[in-house]
Amino acid sequence: MLDIKKIAKEKYDEWNNVRVPQFLKEIEDNQPLIRSNIKIQECYDNAIQMLPDILVEYSNLLEKDIDNIENCPEDIREILHNRLMEFNEFRYMHYNEKIELLFRKLNLKKVFAVVIAIVVMIMFVIAMKQILKEKPKTNEKSFALAYYAVYENGKWGVIDTKGNTIIKPEYSEMIVIPDNTKPVFIYMKDVDYEKGTYSSKAINEKGKEIFTSYDKVEAIYNHDESNNMWYEANILKVQKDGKYGLINLDGKEILSCTQDNIEEMPGVKSVYITTVDGKKGIVDNMGKVIIENKYTEITALTSKYSNGFIVKNEQGKYGVINSDKTVALEEKYDQISKVCGNKMYVVKEGNDLKIVSTDGKEYLKNGFEEVKQINTHDVVIKTNGKYGVETIDGEEKIPAQYEDLTYTFEEYYIAKKDGKYGIINDKNEEKYPFNYTYIKYLEEIGILQAETQNSESELLDSNLKVKAKGIIAQINDEKNYIKIRKNDEYKYYNFKLEQKESKEILATNTLFLSKKDGKYGFVNEKGIVVVDYQYEDATEQNKYGYAAVKKDGKWGCIDSKGKVVEECKNSLENALVVDFIASWHLATDINANYYTK
Repeated sequence: MLDIKKIAKEKYDEWNNVRVPQFLKEIEDNQPLIRSNIKIQECYDNAIQMLPDILVEYSNLLEKDIDNIENCPEDIREILHNRLMEFNEFRYMHYNEKIELLFRKLNLKKVFAVVIAIVVMIMFVIAMKQILKEKPKTNEKSFALAYYAVYENGKWGVIDTKGNTIIKPEYSEMIVIPDNTKPVFIYMKDVDYEKGTYSSKAINEKGKEIFTSYDKVEAIYNHDESNNMWYEANILKVQKDGKYGLINLDGKEILSCTQDNIEEMPGVKSVYITTVDGKKGIVDNMGKVIIENKYTEITALTSKYSNGFIVKNEQGKYGVINSDKTVALEEKYDQISKVCGNKMYVVKEGNDLKIVSTDGKEYLKNGFEEVKQINTHDVVIKTNGKYGVETIDGEEKIPAQYEDLTYTFEEYYIAKKDGKYGIINDKNEEKYPFNYTYIKYLEEIGILQAETQNSESELLDSNLKVKAKGIIAQINDEKNYIKIRKNDEYKYYNFKLEQKESKEILATNTLFLSKKDGKYGFVNEKGIVVVDYQYEDATEQNKYGYAAVKKDGKWGCIDSKGKVVEECKNSLENALVVDFIASWHLATDINANYYTK
């Protein structure tokens, strides 16, 4: 029997812990992120893209189960049905392509309110279902179920976040899990390394092959600017009769098998390059055609496809197409750089390197070697091997005297001089000393990170005030916190750089790391010692309830009750991150995404 409650909870966790925080973070009050029309439009685009998925998933799911609630009072049933009607109303709007119009008419506060309202409705429905169908529980905290690939004795398998074996380690090739919240596992078979041929299939948690109507099923993987790998969520590439298409992890066809090839868009999520008869186009993760198959080359202007694409036609000329299919620049240029801002682009036409706008105006003709950024009416420009800032009309604002220069927010720039980094304003006044090996603007959370030679960092707010110091151990986008290690102690800060107690930040934890007389132990939320102070090092619980502990130079693991589930016997000195799921520890490989023993 289908466990609707379990599926609903898993889907809700994915939505609540990943997609919603990402969106809410972008529109949070007083964040430097929201300072231009371009960024505001990105918020709209993200909201429009996320809402249909969740609305369709939840409305379909809840419709299946709503009438099966035992002994449901009539008034409660009516409330639940009303909520479903609201879901379906939004879904109807989406499928009639009216939801996009709705969002364009709303201001940011209304967008925020709509998203919050939807989340509240979802939480209400799930909560009511749990109240009506479950027996009272103890106050023991639960953790979302997920799946991970494991490697043991040269073979691959799958475990869940309770440490249970889902697929025995018996596969010779690595198992890929595109979305670890869903039991869809991809493996390779019939591999011929000499010929470079293979077959890839999908299996479920029972080891049964799924999506059998296709000849090949593959995960779509990508890399960010730091070469960290990720898998595209809820999308699989499939092959049938030599042609390629797309399906979601429920097996629903997103794009029929009519393409000669489908590839990832390097560094960009949720859009894919399609090829038909040698001509390239773009589709999104809903199967919507963004660009028709008629170009020899397509690249994204930025890591967010909403900013548009550079296209190259058969005549070798370049242009720019927006994500809504409108033409930003005609296909007449010999080169277009991956730089944009304020509807302006860096192009080369003949021997002329210049900036052009969508209305055809030209700026800074032959006045630079490189443009790094275009911000409103200012341009970070390179001349004679050095960076400076000019207005779009060619007026100098910051002399070209820096080894590197990056705009952040307000009037501030990160600058490099004599091999050291500091911060200047648009009047070329030093606002933060040139004493740092590196300074990075964490745009998504509106924080500046200034790193010293000993790998310690100073975190600065929008007023350039130092709010925290130490080695950054973790930036958690799901729970919106920064974990810093200072003098062998961990401290927690929210994205406003306010220091918080671990129990405030890690609200789902049952145990909290504590230190006494140079040894680590664990206390509960009331401060009562649950695990004695006996370890030379330890980590906080991960999101599945496990904490790593170190004794005599070896690592082991305890569970959410403080019980030892893996003795301290693992040498993990080369591990970038120490993390356990029961007796399995995260692999020490760079970019590791699997567990082993």
